[in-house]
Amino acid sequence: MPDIEFNEEDVLTRASQGDRDAFGLLYERYIDRIFNYVYYRTGNLHDAEDLTARVFQRAMNHIQSYTDRGVPFSAWLYRIAHNLVANWHRDRSRRQEIPISDVPVLPSKGDHPEKNLVRSQEQDALLRFIRRLPAERQNLLILKFVENMSNAEIGAIMGRSEGAVKSLYHRTLLALRDQLGDQKINLDSD
Repeated sequence: MPDIEFNEEDVLTRASQGDRDAFGLLYERYIDRIFNYVYYRTGNLHDAEDLTARVFQRAMNHIQSYTDRGVPFSAWLYRIAHNLVANWHRDRSRRQEIPISDVPVLPSKGDHPEKNLVRSQEQDALLRFIRRLPAERQNLLILKFVENMSNAEIGAIMGRSEGAVKSLYHRTLLALRDQLGDQKINLDSD
């Protein structure tokens, strides 16, 4: 359904009154974004699929108690996803990394194989460093760079002010820079 015709407030009202078709519209609108978030947090396709399904099952079971607090509905979904992913990590008490074979490096026109190999190695090193960050900072980077959200949207999801998000973002980039200092990885590769 095109965004112009999508009145989220109306759809939310209908969904909270038990209209499963209305909830289906919400599902279709947000499934890809929630899946991407969960996948980047878990690094595992099967677990991401399972957790994403659980996010929407939980949302459907509790939609009648959803109250608009001035933040987008998506913030509520991301909060559910965040909690389920946190439980998933706690239950497993380990951190998974995305295997390098799962990170595609698409060659650019005219690139030499050596340049592609270096880019792949740089991306692998960057992913390893990001996976070492605290979960909150990983969430921030996913929401900022994968979901392309504004600081205000990220703040609504993380329960922080926009200024606090900016500060956390700055500290996260400084920490990454410090960790990468000796590696001399070019983060601005073409």
